[in-house]
Formats: sequence, C-alpha cells, structure tokens
Amino acid sequence: MPVVASNPPRVDATVECEILVVGGGLAGVAAAIEALLLGKTVCLTDITDWLGGQVSSQGTSALDERPRQRQELLFPRGYLEFRRRIEQFYGTLNPGQCWVSDSCFLPKDAHAILLQQLQDAAKRGKGKFKWFPNTVVKDITIEELKSPTKSVQITSVTAIQHSPQPNTPPLNTETLSHIFEDAYTYEDSGRLKKKIIRFVPPTDKSSLIPWVVIEATETGELVALADVPYRLGIDSLSEFEPSSSSKTPYPYCTQGFTYTFAMEMTETPQEQSEPPFYKQYEPYYSYELPRLANFNLVFTYRRIWKALKSDTESFGGISWTKPTPGDISLQNWTWGNDYRPGTPYDNLIYTREQLQQLGQLKPGGWLGGLRVEALRRAEEHALAFYYWLVAGTTDSQLGEGVKQPAPNHRLLKGFDSPLGTAHGLSKYPYIRESRRIIGRPNYAYPDGFVINEIDISRRNYASDYYRNTLTPQQYRRLRAIIAGLEGFSVLAGNIAPDKAPIRRRATIFPDSVGIAHYAIDFHPCMAETPPEKPGNREREGERRGEGMAYPFQIPLSAMIPQKIDNMIVAGKSIAVSHIAAAAYRVHSFEWASGAAAGTTASLSLDFNIFPYQFLDGFAFTNHYLRQLQTLLENNGNPIRFPNTSIFNPQDDWL
Repeated sequence: MPVVASNPPRVDATVECEILVVGGGLAGVAAAIEALLLGKTVCLTDITDWLGGQVSSQGTSALDERPRQRQELLFPRGYLEFRRRIEQFYGTLNPGQCWVSDSCFLPKDAHAILLQQLQDAAKRGKGKFKWFPNTVVKDITIEELKSPTKSVQITSVTAIQHSPQPNTPPLNTETLSHIFEDAYTYEDSGRLKKKIIRFVPPTDKSSLIPWVVIEATETGELVALADVPYRLGIDSLSEFEPSSSSKTPYPYCTQGFTYTFAMEMTETPQEQSEPPFYKQYEPYYSYELPRLANFNLVFTYRRIWKALKSDTESFGGISWTKPTPGDISLQNWTWGNDYRPGTPYDNLIYTREQLQQLGQLKPGGWLGGLRVEALRRAEEHALAFYYWLVAGTTDSQLGEGVKQPAPNHRLLKGFDSPLGTAHGLSKYPYIRESRRIIGRPNYAYPDGFVINEIDISRRNYASDYYRNTLTPQQYRRLRAIIAGLEGFSVLAGNIAPDKAPIRRRATIFPDSVGIAHYAIDFHPCMAETPPEKPGNREREGERRGEGMAYPFQIPLSAMIPQKIDNMIVAGKSIAVSHIAAAAYRVHSFEWASGAAAGTTASLSLDFNIFPYQFLDGFAFTNHYLRQLQTLLENNGNPIRFPNTSIFNPQDDWL
C-alpha cells in the first residue's frame, strides 16, 4: 500500500458511481437491484454482454433449489421476482419440463428478464443504473487515506470495454479463449477496439466513504488484484475441515468448470461431423453410473424447452416426459463437458504465486488471472462431448455396449440461439469455485473468518474415520465445536469426546445477512494431467466431504475482506472453505449474497461508515448491524430460517 494503477494510453471516459459492482452474474445483479431500490447510482460491469451469469452467459439456467426452501418460498425478494417473471414470460415456471429443477428456461430470455428487472428497480427506487457490457477491470488504485480518518480504500478502477473492429465479425463469433487476454489489453488489436473507462466516486462527495466497490466476479478478480488474503483450492485437513483430501493446502484443485451447449431434437437424423480433436477427449466421456445410462434421461435432465406434449417414460427410477422434435436441452454433465484440471500444469485459476511469476500483479499486468490454454481445451472438450452424445459408442466408466448413437439432434449455434454464440458454446464457462477471501480476524477467528465444512455438513463426525484420521487434539476440538452449548465442557475434559452431544443444525451466525440451502455437491478435479488422459481418475478423497448440508446462513463476516475498507465481496469469493464452497455456489445463494452486499453498501454510504464497522463489537450491541438486518428482513430478504436458535440444537427445518 498504496497500489497505484498503471497509466493507460488514454482515458476515454470517466464515470462516477456511488456503488461499482464488478461482475454481472446473479450476485452482481442482486447487489445492483437492492442498491437501485435504495436510490443509489450503480455501475455494473461484465466481461460478457449478458446479465445473469449462471442463468444466461454460463448456460446453467436450471435453478438449483432445495424442496423445503422452495415450498416455503424463503428466497430473497429479487430472486422471487425473477422466478415470477420467468413464469409470466412463458406461462409456466418450467417451459423445458426438466427433471433436475422446478424451473429450466432459455438463457437468452434470462438476460432480457434481468435487464428489465434492473431498469424497473432503478425507476422504483429513483436510482441510476449504468450498465457496461463487454467490460473487464484492468487496474485498481488503492490508497491509504488519513483524512477524515485513517483507511485503505480503492479510489479508482480502470476498465476496458471492447467491441469488434469495423469489418470484423460480431462478438461471440469466437470462443472466449480466442479473445480473453486481448480483452484485458489496453491497446486496440486487429479484432477488438478498446474503450478505456475510469470509474471513480462522485466528485461532489467528501465523506468518510465516498463509494463502495462490490466484488462479484466469477473467479475473484478483484480479490487477486487487490491482493487481499485469500485461499484457492483444497484446505488442509483439520478439525474445521475434517473431510479434506489433503494434509496440506493444495491450491491447484478447484471444482470442474463447464462450457455448456444447447442441442435440439430433430425429426430425422442429422449429419454429424467428428471434430478433429475428438479422439483426444473421447476416453473421458461416460454416463457415469448404470442408473444414468440412458440418452433420454440425460437429454431431459436440463431440457430448457418442451415443444410438444408427450407421454411419460422412465429409467432407473427417474421419470420424465418423452423428448419430441423441437425440444431443446442444455448439457452440463460431470463425465461429459465438465473440464476438471487439478495440477499446477493445467489449473484454470492461477494461484497468487503463479500470478506473480507471470507479472499479472504488477500495475498494468493483469490479464484476467486464468490459464487460457485451460479455457481452450475446455471448449474443445465440450464440443467433442456433443459429438459423443450423438455419435459416440464408448463409455469410460461403464465399458463397451452401453453408449448408443443418437443422431436425431443438432447443436444449436447462432446469435439467435439459446446461448447467443456462433459456435454454440456458452459465452463464459460455469465456474463452480473461485478465489475465496479470508475474512477479518475476530475473537472467535483469530486467523481470519472462514465458514468451514463443520459449520454446515450433516456428516456423521462420530464415525471411526474421523477418530482415526484426526489427531486426538483435533478430534477433541471437532467434537467440542459440534457439541453446541456443551463445547466448553468437552474442551475442559469434563465430557469425553465420544460422549459429547452433537448439534444437528448449521452454525448460527449473529451477523447473518442471508440464507441458502443446498447439498455439498462436488465435481472433483482429476488426479493427473491432462484431465482427459485415458484412465485418469478423480483426485482421491475429494468426494469424501460431499453430502447433505443443513440449511445455512450467510454471515457478513464472510463478505468483508482484509486490508481494503471500502470493498464488499459477494458470490463465490466469500470466505468459505473448499468443502463449504461446494454448497455456497448455487443460484439462490448468489442472489442472497448479492442482495446483502447491495444493501450493506447502501447503508454504508447512508451512515458514512465502512462495511467492516457493521461487525465492530458484539452483534447484539452494534446498532448499525441491527439496522442492516432489520432493513434486509423488512425488504423481503430473509436472514434466518424458522426456529433458528443457539438453544435449539436440532434443525427442525429440513
């Protein structure tokens, strides 16, 4: 500190914002909506030209929800409004009649719905909405300010907005890997014309906190650029992460990422062209399990459009309406188009050490923080998976004779297609795991706040595995942590670890600002490189931590980074462990964290305090935190599940 951005060749526009939201996924959209409803001027950027992330540009437009939360509609108000608008748009919440979710729909429509929702929020709240598509952050300026009080703040953000050069094809003609690093370069290229934008706080404000920057990118770009403490990949085995697959941190193994694609069923067989790279990736593909080895089952799993009525059919105990010509399906399959690198030679998200070696942490050196070669291979991997689905006859997990061709299908391409690209793949891959901040230390978390596996998991920690794997000291501390109010007696030795009670609910956080619920769902990295290597296997032990989770909370402590005083983190980069992140990544969570970030940022400006000051002292004595939580609840953004209490060790809400 201070960190000063490089000097760009020029600045084409200076834009003032009260709140700058970097990342236009669901977390970023939700943050912008809440801030607009509270009358703020909001700038929102995204690397793509679509809003919505998972539901649009990433092509995972099947809402991941748990049955009870869905039944009670305990979701943020903006998320509920989005669901209502889907239903109004199609006349049904599930136009695809998919079976993975109660709602599957076309990604291109999700973008249009969210854009209208943002515009309506600005009108209702009398805020100002400034949308910057095809825009990436290149540099940030961080300064240590001494007046009116000592603080470290982001004082400007330099971004690059790209457009196609004259007489070149439209954007989304090439896959992301072709333009990714070009988009982060100041200079115009033969393909891209650049507009350099400098985002700054309002010049008419001289307050303690003139603006707030919200990190809502898919891979924690601002987290890396600001160089705040964070983790990446696997955490070491401990009493907090007792199902970890590694005794030491291993940052190269994040969950698999996926380029999705849409395919349509046709009346007649289509001519299918084998990609030149098909043989490289063919050894990977599989239906995975015998009970899933049915093409129609896979096709209808994420079907986003049902063209005609049809009868019901079933396989392996799962039922669906039979596919008919005109039906459209999105593909997102673990042993299909998931790409799962997990070594230092092929990992997608560069570690801090790798970024330093590449010069990306120097002023002007940032190029997005991702391995472009991994993006390129993942694109090939996805296109080859389409060919496997329609023409393949091999199966890496189930052997010969299982996979049969299904030629009556076509890959949907074009700017009017569901994914809006000439190549047919999603504009951006679905990212399941990001750089994850370490929150600020407090009396209970002296090394920095993190939501851990044991805060949410329903695993049986009394099993022999944990007793035999952890050290006696670790096992005692584990049993003390999950003993609820009897924990101190366990630590003091008054209760033997094996005799200690076990709470059966998630950790209750006094600074909760949102809720979510989903299983700890792993798409593990592969053990060897490249991921598609014949005979490759998932990293051993990675699936050990997966399984059901209790309904859980989103504490504000997980959203406040160290070092930077005017930044809030939303989405997948909040302070969660590797295992907890596998549950804290779905649609409603992203929205809830974004709603909390937008509300917190707005109140920070209104109260003229930094976001971290909502955490000062004990929760029940901090009147700023109480006002924030009250506002969230009054605005229809729930912060706790029913019957949540430290005096209730049993979760009755499952």
